[in-house]
Amino acid sequence: MNVIETKIKGLYLIEPRIFEDSRGYFFESFSQRDFDSKIGNVVFVQDNESKSTYGVMRGLHFQRPPFTQSKLVRCVKGAVLDVAVDIRKGSPTYGQHVAVELTEDNHRQFFISKGFAHGFAVLSETAVFQYKCDEFYHPEADGGISILDDTLGIDWRIPTAQAILSDKDTRHPLLKDFTTPFTY
Repeated sequence: MNVIETKIKGLYLIEPRIFEDSRGYFFESFSQRDFDSKIGNVVFVQDNESKSTYGVMRGLHFQRPPFTQSKLVRCVKGAVLDVAVDIRKGSPTYGQHVAVELTEDNHRQFFISKGFAHGFAVLSETAVFQYKCDEFYHPEADGGISILDDTLGIDWRIPTAQAILSDKDTRHPLLKDFTTPFTY
């Protein structure tokens, strides 16, 4: 696997080595050994999957301490714009984001360390999105910032009028009104 450091410390784009022939393709989607040597020792304990239609926007979510999560995400069908926002108090990149397109064709994965809010927008007719987490989900630790916060400068590539949001995601605070539980 090829690991690409992004402009923000703690966020990595991962490109698998793909073997193609007349039958199709093969690649390792995850290797603990390679992950440990190239990114760090993270033990994933839960895998999740969601299916969404065009215009669905999920996020920007995180889990509060002591149940913080790192995530390794990928899109196995369709295409999404995946975004992580730095919410670590004292970070030189606080409030900044990295956005990557993850598709069934590019097979890229995005690793998001603890201390980031995460979300995605579905760009294709349908998308199946998978993510590994290094902590179990705890509903009492749910947190989020508004996915529609214009001050974040995120181009979601979905017209706002066509965005499909959960009721919960419409109630998250703007970054300026948010008190982060994370420290850099």
